[in-house]
Amino acid sequence: MTAFAPDSLVLNRKLPLWYQVSQSLRASILGRTPDASLRLPTEEQLAAHYGVSVLTMRQALKELEEEGLISRHRRRGTFIEPGARRSTPRRLLGSIDAIVAQQSGERTTVLGHGPEPVPGELAEHFPDLAEVATYRRLRRDGESGEPTNWAENAVRPEFAAAIDPADLERWPMTKVLRDVVGVRISRITDTVEARLADPETAELLQVPLLSPILHYTGVTYDDGGRVVDVARIRYRGDRFSFTVTVEAH
Repeated sequence: MTAFAPDSLVLNRKLPLWYQVSQSLRASILGRTPDASLRLPTEEQLAAHYGVSVLTMRQALKELEEEGLISRHRRRGTFIEPGARRSTPRRLLGSIDAIVAQQSGERTTVLGHGPEPVPGELAEHFPDLAEVATYRRLRRDGESGEPTNWAENAVRPEFAAAIDPADLERWPMTKVLRDVVGVRISRITDTVEARLADPETAELLQVPLLSPILHYTGVTYDDGGRVVDVARIRYRGDRFSFTVTVEAH
């Protein structure tokens, strides 16, 4: 491998392999460190890393090239575009790595964290708990610095004990739980609805009070069926749209 090291990936055979690989590689590209190499490993090296065929890898790279995240040069190799950043439309296709990719590539500030009583609206997800660990983060566009969304996560205390808040400034909560804490995530349910900006959201996102926002709720389950994390993310309505793709099998 080169100095650029893509994340590992657990493949879900119910979803297109090229899509999962492209999502995982996208997250690695957008979450890379500033000093990481812009040159990607070869198609063969990436295919071996992800455990897929070169043809599948080629299709995944084509997807990223069409998005403007990478450029491919005959004989020279494949390179990350220096200004590569996540585009605003969000496409959901039921992959955990897709969730990670959706939340990558932005400048994140941890606004605060600590134990809090379980909010009434989340009581159904944590019926055995009196308290959860809450993390609040503000995300900004990587280039303009403009606030784009703010996130509030409620995490089971036994898992929160292993979370370093500094990791949340670099990686999404889903990645930290899975790859750092070691939670065996079985599924994430997503809900997106239109709401009006409350005073806190209006101030953080710098939008008018009661202006439209997109409110995302993601509920993460471990392999024992317990809710590990509930993420509530408020997106600026003038910056984001969501697309859900249904694959026929």
